Amino acid sequence: MQIIVVSRHLKSARTITIMPRHVLGALAVFFVLVFLSSAFFSFISLHFRLPIVENILLSVQQQETRQTRDYITNNLNLMATRLGELQGRLLQLDTLGDRVSDLAGIKPKAADVAEKPGQGGPFLPAPLSATELQQEIERLATAVDRQADDLAFMEFKLLEKRVEERLMPTTLPVKNAVFGSGFGYRNDPFAGLRSRHDGLDFAAPTGTPVVAAADGVVLTASYHQEFGNMIDVDHGDGLVSRYAHLSAMDVVESQIVRRGDKIGAVGTTGRSTGPHLHFEVRMLGVPQNPATFLKRGEDFARLQRR
Repeated sequence: MQIIVVSRHLKSARTITIMPRHVLGALAVFFVLVFLSSAFFSFISLHFRLPIVENILLSVQQQETRQTRDYITNNLNLMATRLGELQGRLLQLDTLGDRVSDLAGIKPKAADVAEKPGQGGPFLPAPLSATELQQEIERLATAVDRQADDLAFMEFKLLEKRVEERLMPTTLPVKNAVFGSGFGYRNDPFAGLRSRHDGLDFAAPTGTPVVAAADGVVLTASYHQEFGNMIDVDHGDGLVSRYAHLSAMDVVESQIVRRGDKIGAVGTTGRSTGPHLHFEVRMLGVPQNPATFLKRGEDFARLQRR
């Protein structure tokens, strides 16, 4: 950029050429002057304690202090609220844990039930600091997590107990039947000699429904030379129930059955002297007394006996 200067004092016109570096230099000098002026004014103001400047600084400090105080107060209020929530949650979990442990049949640890020593004295408030409040929150959060883990374990035990009960043959396989031969030794009805009887006999008219004593999978549904029409139901872990001398079989091998499902009908097939159901319970192939399981049900006590 060029500037032409014309004056009556000058014999001829002058031309001034302004380069980019000249502009940059002028801007730099301008900013330096502004900075020095501001610094000088600040120094004079602070040194001579001008009222206007002091008021401005005091106002700024008060505003910063107020903002900091509000921030701390809000955080403390939030932390106190969180602490109260954790305390309430822990109390609820403790109460729920006691009820669930009773249902699950799990006794709490001795340390948990031990009585605390006596305490007393006047109430002297001692507010927690921010650090102590944070530590208390962390302690309660840990206690809540631990209690939640204990409840999860008890839930698992309840589920396990429920599954065991579903798979335990406790339902009477024939309703309104008459109790016949028991488990153990007896005189054989055909030979008249002492023999072993590995199950229970339930006498009922031919065609009376026979139901599954528990949940399971049909292991066998076929004809046996001595047991006649026979159904074996696998309940898992080596536990099997057997239903023999049936007049009809309503299930097939590998079929899933539920407790109380009709699986057949009373009959007198095989080595039998009359219509009845021969019921067995075996654990890993070893005969067990079915009465031990059936007594856990509600119908066994009302069973008619000869």
